[in-house]
Amino acid sequence: MAEPSSSCPQRKMSTAGESMYKVLGLEKGASAEDIKGAYRKLRLKYHPDKNPDNPEAAEKFKEINNAISILLDETKRKIYDEYGSMGLYVSEQFGEESVKCYFLMSKWWFKGLVLCCTLFTCCCCCCCCCFCCGKCKPPEDNESYQYVAPEDLEAQIKAEQDEGERLLHIIII
Repeated sequence: MAEPSSSCPQRKMSTAGESMYKVLGLEKGASAEDIKGAYRKLRLKYHPDKNPDNPEAAEKFKEINNAISILLDETKRKIYDEYGSMGLYVSEQFGEESVKCYFLMSKWWFKGLVLCCTLFTCCCCCCCCCFCCGKCKPPEDNESYQYVAPEDLEAQIKAEQDEGERLLHIIII
């Protein structure tokens, strides 16, 4: 097993989900009992109290603790097994339930599908089109809307009611 070099401060995020198992010296898909047993052995070997003058042992101990915290949590382990450390990063940023959606939306065919739907419908949720093709444009009204005072409106309604009553009276006679 290669030790992380000091020239590379941060490891690249993997999508394979194997390196935490390698830290513990296990194969991917190991049982929880195997993980706990490997952790106990490595914890004793690399504990900072047993290796006070070895900073590499302290770093290895931190990696072991990080690996065990992820691999013993069923949800995190499932995400790690399927999507690797990139999946864990996404779950921290967007939530554990959003990991599948994130990886679906990052695929090339999904982006192409969104682009095609946008182009074929001539808009992006009717935000950028502004009815440029004219098919969805609302009809123009030639009437001009004017302000009507409430008193004039009441008089007009009363006149229409009176006229309606006269017509009704004529029809009945």
